[in-house]
Amino acid sequence: MSDALQSTKVLIVEDHQIVADGLAMLLGDDAGLTVVGVAVSGAEAVNMARRHQPDVVIMDYRLPDQTGAETSAAIKQARPETAVLFLSADETDDAIFAAVKSGAIGYLNKTEAGTKVVDSVHRAAAGEILLPAWQLAKLIKEREPDDSSPRDSELTPRQADVLHLMAEGLGTKAIAERLSLKPSTAAWHVQTVLEKLDAHSRLEAVAHANQRGLLSR
Repeated sequence: MSDALQSTKVLIVEDHQIVADGLAMLLGDDAGLTVVGVAVSGAEAVNMARRHQPDVVIMDYRLPDQTGAETSAAIKQARPETAVLFLSADETDDAIFAAVKSGAIGYLNKTEAGTKVVDSVHRAAAGEILLPAWQLAKLIKEREPDDSSPRDSELTPRQADVLHLMAEGLGTKAIAERLSLKPSTAAWHVQTVLEKLDAHSRLEAVAHANQRGLLSR
């Protein structure tokens, strides 16, 4: 019982039954993961996320009633601490961009090996970034004006340190350990960096920072 309570709770959002069943079996074989439910639509996913409070949501992009990005945004609004990891056959730039703007922490293709999916779920639960910052920076540059906002200069030295560790893909706990901070303090710095860079997720914050040259300072 105690092991189950300590395991990472995962919600699967996938409308293809055979894929959902395969994912549930794959994740269920990992002692550190517990599948709390499978949703077949965006609306059902939001309701189940509120009810089960998952640590990680594995999200398909194409759903019957709305996009995975719209679903992700609703889940993140209701439960910001939940990490959303996309697992989709749609790898278009528009889909990836929309997913990250919705607050997702990563985007994987359904052709990935099962071992990578499981590893990515664990990394998502730890708050790690699962998409190369350069790739997202390229997408942002193509879709948004290069606006070096004055808020960039408002980053304190400590927040700049946090930003660089975020760019390394570290989660909040790892950032706290690296900088000898309390986890709550590290989380506050991360959230402040997101606000100052006008980002909806850590991944988007790193991409904005990369675009604006903040990571080379």
